[in-house]
Amino acid sequence: MAYVINDNCVACGSCISECPVEAISEGDIYKIDADKCLSCGTCAEVCPNDAIHEA
Repeated sequence: MAYVINDNCVACGSCISECPVEAISEGDIYKIDADKCLSCGTCAEVCPNDAIHEA
């Protein structure tokens, strides 16, 4: 199952640098491309604001 980013995202960049498949794109609130996401959970583990969760 892919991960999604909610309104707690402050665009800090922690998740982007950790994603092994570059599935996260920048913006006011980051987005995760479900087709690229491996569901490894690394992004959720490093997020300081609990903004990432399983879809």
